[in-house]
Amino acid sequence: MGKRINDLAPCDRPREKLITRGATHLSDRELVAAILGGGTADQPLLQLAEKVLAVIDKTTSTPETTLAALMQVSGIGHAKACQITAALELCRRRIRPAGLKVLAPRDLLPLVQLYARQKQEHLLCASLNGANEILEIRVVSIGTADRSLVHPREVFADPLMDRACAVILAHNHNSNQVTPSQADLKVTKTLAEAGKLLGIALLDHLIFNQSQHFSFADAGLL
Repeated sequence: MGKRINDLAPCDRPREKLITRGATHLSDRELVAAILGGGTADQPLLQLAEKVLAVIDKTTSTPETTLAALMQVSGIGHAKACQITAALELCRRRIRPAGLKVLAPRDLLPLVQLYARQKQEHLLCASLNGANEILEIRVVSIGTADRSLVHPREVFADPLMDRACAVILAHNHNSNQVTPSQADLKVTKTLAEAGKLLGIALLDHLIFNQSQHFSFADAGLL
């Protein structure tokens, strides 16, 4: 069983740490813990926050789906599930990138940088209209070790519904390297060709970590 909040030094408790050091110094788990406020009799707060975070990372659809998934977590009742879902929806509305104009593909980086801290790879797809304005940014897949397993239908299904004219792909590397693998090169070529057939241009594929990024377009690979 993990440590309970009272077992932690005051400076290591999520809410106290947020007050003294600021939200940017909290891990994702600590941010969730700060929202939840408390654990249960048999589940310490940080352990519960870890489970909630796992659900959030796997759920990429509607708030209703997120709420239902959270309520399946032992120790999360209606109140805590509503707290988390409401917080996520408020963030989505406030930082929603829809309408933001992308002047260069690298302009997408600040909008996906939060995924740089994820342990698993997240492949993201941004749909753009004819004016290069972002229509939507979605997670296409999580934890795919072999990028060759990413099928064009998974990437282009939603952009087709968006009536997108172009897309930008991005995925995180949790290592110090952002150099594309052979699988990255292969799947990017496949997706670019599929996009041409569909009339949806692949403008770039960005690989990023917390401090660096690699652009297929800048490298002349698209």
